[in-house]
Amino acid sequence: MSTVAERKATRNGRIAMLGAGLAWSTAGLGQHALDATPATDVAGRALFAFLTLLVIVLLTEGPKALSSLRSLGFDGIVLALCLAISSGTFMLALNYTTVANVLFFMAAAPFLAAVLGRVILSDRISRRTGAAMGIAAAGVAIMVVGSLDAGVLTVFLPILMTATFAVVIVITRYRREVSMMPATCLSQGLIVVVVGPFASFGSATASDWRIFVVLGVLQMGFGLTLLTIGARALPPAEVALLAMIEVVLGPLWVWLAYAEQPATATLVGGTVVSVAVIVQATAREDSGQIEPERAVPAASPD
Repeated sequence: MSTVAERKATRNGRIAMLGAGLAWSTAGLGQHALDATPATDVAGRALFAFLTLLVIVLLTEGPKALSSLRSLGFDGIVLALCLAISSGTFMLALNYTTVANVLFFMAAAPFLAAVLGRVILSDRISRRTGAAMGIAAAGVAIMVVGSLDAGVLTVFLPILMTATFAVVIVITRYRREVSMMPATCLSQGLIVVVVGPFASFGSATASDWRIFVVLGVLQMGFGLTLLTIGARALPPAEVALLAMIEVVLGPLWVWLAYAEQPATATLVGGTVVSVAVIVQATAREDSGQIEPERAVPAASPD
């Protein structure tokens, strides 16, 4: 890949990840207005996310969708399972744990992704990215100080969410020569199949269904689509770091929509996280964060 092409891919990847974080940051808006049970919430969002992703896959992949999924093999299965677990536990965490717990463990995602990227992909971590990760972690620490809940469930769900999210990022980067959209679509279908039997769709109100549609399409569907684009173009640590714009924007949307003013610690910490994201998003594309392309295996004939 030429230097010009690398710069363009990096720039587009950063834009995609900022867009993904923006989409995911709307989760709290719907959470405040939902009356549905947690299982209904998870299955409802996943249903419309699956339908959205299915349309995108059919439009972009066409008849090649199944062959793309088959070509991923074991990697595709692991990605679909991990993404199903990550997005499912994220939605459950919003119901069963505090926002502080979710934010705290989300701050670990860049570090875990960096370690996996280094071990599996031999990705280098630039000094700028390392500094930005440290700044972001400090910002989240300020946001959640004194608000953490040490219960088993409130710790387990965010840990599982963060670990599987890091694995998804690394697999998408590792198999970047193949579209991950079919596997991403499959992940939401798995959530519907597994969680659907526990949902109470009959008790969901018309307002709940509107929220399922909006969040399923925009928050999950478009957000996951942008993730697959960004994670193919950027090192894992940078992907997770840029996605943390969600941490900043989430409380802001709730403030604007429901007049729930964030605590001073949330505002200060959010500002610090914003600085970290800006530091990374404005890094030069040729600053040494782009590793040489690994050899791309030849596609097997269908």
